[in-house]
Amino acid sequence: MGVQGFQDYLEKRCPGAAIPVDLLKLGRTAGRQHHHPGPLPPPARILIDADSGLQRLYGGYQTDWVCGGEWNAMLGYLSALSQACLYQGGLELVVVFNGTLGKERWPEWARRAQGQRQTAQLIVNHVGSKATPPPRAWFLPPACLSHCVRLAMFRFRVRVVQTLEDHHQEVLSLYRDFGFCGLIAQDSEFALCNVPAYFSSHALKLSWNGKNLTTHQYLLSEAARQLGLKTQQLPYFAALLGNHILPDEDLAAFHWSLLGPEHPLASLKVRAHQLVLPPCEVVIKAVSEYVSSIKDLGNLDAVARDVFNQSQSRMEDKVERFKKAVEYFSSASKPRPLSMGPSPHLSCVLPPQGVKPPYRNALCGPGHASLFQNLPPLPDCNDSLSGTMVYMDWSAPYDQGGSRLTNHHTSAPSGPSHSPSSSSDGDEPNDSSHHLTDKSSAWDDPASQGSGGDGSHGNGSGSNIPSLLSMATRSHMDITTPPLPQISAEVLRVAEHRHRRGLMYPEIYHILTKGEMKMAVCIEDDCNSEMPPASLLFRAARQYSYGVLFSLAETHRHLERLAMSNRGPLEVPPVIVKEWSSGKSKSALTPELVPALCFREWTCPNLRRLWLGRASEDRSRRTRAFLACLRSDCPALLNAAQVPQHLLLMCCVLRYMMQWPGGGILQRHELDAFLAQAVSNQLYEPDQLQELKVEKVDSRGVQLASLFMAGVDTALLVNDVCGQPLPWEHCCPWGFFDGKLFQTKLARASRDRLALFDMCEGQEELVSRVEKMRQAILDGINFTRPPPLPLFPSSTLPLLPPIPPSTPQPMGVPTIPFSTLMENILIRSVSPGLRSIPPQGGKLEIAGMVVGQWAGNKPLRGRGGLNMQVVSVGAGRG
Repeated sequence: MGVQGFQDYLEKRCPGAAIPVDLLKLGRTAGRQHHHPGPLPPPARILIDADSGLQRLYGGYQTDWVCGGEWNAMLGYLSALSQACLYQGGLELVVVFNGTLGKERWPEWARRAQGQRQTAQLIVNHVGSKATPPPRAWFLPPACLSHCVRLAMFRFRVRVVQTLEDHHQEVLSLYRDFGFCGLIAQDSEFALCNVPAYFSSHALKLSWNGKNLTTHQYLLSEAARQLGLKTQQLPYFAALLGNHILPDEDLAAFHWSLLGPEHPLASLKVRAHQLVLPPCEVVIKAVSEYVSSIKDLGNLDAVARDVFNQSQSRMEDKVERFKKAVEYFSSASKPRPLSMGPSPHLSCVLPPQGVKPPYRNALCGPGHASLFQNLPPLPDCNDSLSGTMVYMDWSAPYDQGGSRLTNHHTSAPSGPSHSPSSSSDGDEPNDSSHHLTDKSSAWDDPASQGSGGDGSHGNGSGSNIPSLLSMATRSHMDITTPPLPQISAEVLRVAEHRHRRGLMYPEIYHILTKGEMKMAVCIEDDCNSEMPPASLLFRAARQYSYGVLFSLAETHRHLERLAMSNRGPLEVPPVIVKEWSSGKSKSALTPELVPALCFREWTCPNLRRLWLGRASEDRSRRTRAFLACLRSDCPALLNAAQVPQHLLLMCCVLRYMMQWPGGGILQRHELDAFLAQAVSNQLYEPDQLQELKVEKVDSRGVQLASLFMAGVDTALLVNDVCGQPLPWEHCCPWGFFDGKLFQTKLARASRDRLALFDMCEGQEELVSRVEKMRQAILDGINFTRPPPLPLFPSSTLPLLPPIPPSTPQPMGVPTIPFSTLMENILIRSVSPGLRSIPPQGGKLEIAGMVVGQWAGNKPLRGRGGLNMQVVSVGAGRG
């Protein structure tokens, strides 16, 4: 979109609009200027948009991210960043995460997801062919990165806020209403909204000694001067560039008309049957000239008629969306009046009474200095800061205001009040009524909007001129699903409170209220049929978590009793959740309709009891629900002598992966590699991990690590759904996984038992811990497809795992692949006392089809032994 290209234009085409600054030096200078008696002033607050700054919060541009995530390195960087800001510069960081569903930006998200999938395929191909890390320009956020950053912020007591409805509007409201001194982000919308102190997150750099935090400050006033614009013209400029309200395809004809027939690019739009857009920098310059020529900014109708005078379809719709776009950017650029108080969307971020701030003197009040104004560039970070600081009063204290939570669902029935300490499994018809389907409520079914642009069709040439026909448009079908069960108002208030404070997985609130969630892209090979995509692999865990969220088990039990009393058929209304993701053979604008599931082994309590129950049995129910969602409800995992508590989440994810139907995802030696790196002493030595070099990056190891971290992401969702039975410090990946360390362990791993001893650095204690965890993970699992045996003679050959007689088998008889059977036959044929294979080799045929072949035997000199080489097994299968 044109708006998103403005950030790049600001950096490259507007000299003097981006100046280097040192944030810590600004803070130290302001502290030295405090001459008033009394306590020191509170630290200045800096707002960081995590959505556009994840790469820098991860730690920079290192290439180790492809191994699955260097979480201890990230933890060390964030620790140094938070300490440097507070103790070196007197700054307090507040990180805001994007917790919105963002359906109004669906086409933009779909295009970005499709681009990330293409990047993931480039990464897999590069690693598979060259066995080296990919270029850093291909950076793809490791799976679960956003939640790992959020957990790290909790550890360092950094204030966390999570948006709910409109991310950009809420970030700007938070910045203006509570008097922040600066905004660190990398988004064109923030730049166009005339933020007084707007800094680049991509250019953020922390020096090795922690005394300098440099970045670029964007001066929108200088950029507007070079474009010939005034401040009041910026909303028109942003609206006519193309945005999520008025997309590019609706403005294509207008943009081409601004260039005129004499422009060198004018011939591009008439070459063939494809509609293209002019280059972004050309559009920005042309639109700025047009906006600067508007005489009456208040007459929106006249401006809209002039803009769309060549439009031949949906004229009224475009005019209406143009007005909405102008209003959107106008409201974002204006501070809220003091009489209105803080924004109602942000009242939930205030701490409740009795909770102390994370730092002493952290509460900001009116009268604090505004440190980050339009300052001259700093030639050197060691030079003294010259010039006077400009002061202004902050509009409102950040920590003032009521603790009352905003409830956006007043229409939801509140129902009778219940005690949160209830722990009985008895009948509670009043409580379960909150989760019965409301057949009177209608599911949202917005009408499909038209697409396509105006003007002549043409064929674009040039890499920087995108084609509109190759881009996702606004028009997509929103599939109608059955209405969701009603949720009690008390549960909704708790969900919103946890969401606003970043204490809960952000998708949970949207699942409860809208029945939708979207999933991020991770590194996957679309051409690999052995490994399923992460969205499919962990779908069952999400389905059970949906059943927990909507109290499906209690609803089933209630309806069964009604059916028995009425002697009628059992009719259970389905609960469908839309999962939005970008897949190999599907569009990101087409959701997967996923039904919720409930446990068959036991009746899970309702959501209110799981979240608010305080009795000891409620805690055990939360833990059992968590384990059941991940198919890990076995006593061995809860045995602390086998599985330490901080490794429980990891073991549950690995056990879930081992139970994939058909097997093949995780082999025995790969499971050992995961466990060996989790107990390694190197995991807690960040300096050693930084110096650790991966000689050869394994493509399968990269995909396994990505799948595992996607499973950790799902486990975090399940943990929050089940009332957080695991404390947050036991959910942090840096306590059980490091991608680079896993790659080194996997390089040592093989199917030989001695490899485990090597992976554990020759320490018997670590070997014992790994074997105990492996035994707990594999406890009770029925392998319908056992892992293949090693193709080398050994005196202690492993046997096929026995099938428990009490476990019901699928289809009546367990199936063993023919290739595995042949491997056992060929291996045991080399044992002493058996006849040797003919020297010329041979083939094995069944029904005229070659299913196996082997090379001949060559006697070893002086020994008379056999040296059999298996060429292929199962090569003739269709």
